[in-house]
Amino acid sequence: MKNKDIILQLSVRSIRLHLLRSVLAALGIVIGVVAIASMGMMGANMTLSVTEDLSEMANILVVKASSGERSGGMPGPGGGGAPGDGEELITEKQFSDIERIAAKYGTVYAVHSESDTIEIGDSRRRATIYGLDPDILPAILTLQDGAYPKSTTSVIVGPSLAERMDLKLGSKIDIGDPDEGSVTTVRVVGIIEERGMSMDLNTDSAIIGSDKLFTMMYGGEGEYDQVNVILDDINDADLVTTVITDELNKKEEQVSVQDSSRMVENITETIGTLTSFVMAIAGISLLVAAVSIFNVMMMSVTERVREIGILRSIGTQKTEVRKMFIYESGILGVIGAVIGAAASIAIGWVVVLAMVGSTEYFFAPGSLVYIPFAMMVGIIVCVVSGVYPAWNASNLDPIEALRAE
Repeated sequence: MKNKDIILQLSVRSIRLHLLRSVLAALGIVIGVVAIASMGMMGANMTLSVTEDLSEMANILVVKASSGERSGGMPGPGGGGAPGDGEELITEKQFSDIERIAAKYGTVYAVHSESDTIEIGDSRRRATIYGLDPDILPAILTLQDGAYPKSTTSVIVGPSLAERMDLKLGSKIDIGDPDEGSVTTVRVVGIIEERGMSMDLNTDSAIIGSDKLFTMMYGGEGEYDQVNVILDDINDADLVTTVITDELNKKEEQVSVQDSSRMVENITETIGTLTSFVMAIAGISLLVAAVSIFNVMMMSVTERVREIGILRSIGTQKTEVRKMFIYESGILGVIGAVIGAAASIAIGWVVVLAMVGSTEYFFAPGSLVYIPFAMMVGIIVCVVSGVYPAWNASNLDPIEALRAE
């Protein structure tokens, strides 16, 4: 134990004698630890933030037809037939089968949708028009103001569309292109809350009316663009998907089921891959630090040849000489890693705030874990960088070392 203490003291003494050189070498480790920890925390916060935002829609299944097309129906505002002619649609029977299968697992509803020209005053643009069962609207859409539509002349609108087109309760909207066919005029009775990106309905810039209003304008009664299933328990997603596809695709493929939880997984995996790539780039700074540590240790060996010769001549073992230099590189690594960890908290906070826009998840375990990870990598890099110089020092010939000037 006493001998080990002497070896450690000799390592500390060498660092003190060459303090500036040692500080510069440790600084490389500090930079590497900060870079890896900051990039890791940024990726973790981005993943946690995106996962939280998408988790609300992760329990949604979207069922779409793999064959079929919309029937002629009544001509839409575009004139000459429904704008969606030729699209693959869910039939009334398929919807009934899906509802029978999935209703016990959550809420099932059918969706009509079209993109059409709308006109408010002198402003004209295109918007998505949804047609839904009025009874289902309160269960899937939350009102910001107003009421849900109760007639075929009333609609609710998304907040983004309302803001851009200056729509208020009571505003009138002309749906359809007057240059090409008939125009349907509806009145805004409600504005819904923002929903953001979603797999089932993109309502922020849309107009939502009853299914009767939709079929009155575009035809296609009993045919739907998609059927959405909002599951009560996300763990039922695989089961419901399997049952729907097995039953409806017995003879031929009629429908396909999109599981939004898969999309969430894909997005988080993509972010994870990007984070790993960025961390790998940040790790280059540790390679530079490793070269610096290697250079410092080799210089230390060269400067202490005579000292090594004296130690070997009084019976110091090769392993103890190796330990002296390993301790020295390890001490530099620990000092650099600790300082780097402390700096990572401050710098990581700034990086996360700048890149993610929020530090809500900064102190989450999945974020902070990158600090000890970066410290461990930094220490390992230091110790590995000192292995060869230590081995080289331990293998010096004692007689030749004593002759060195």
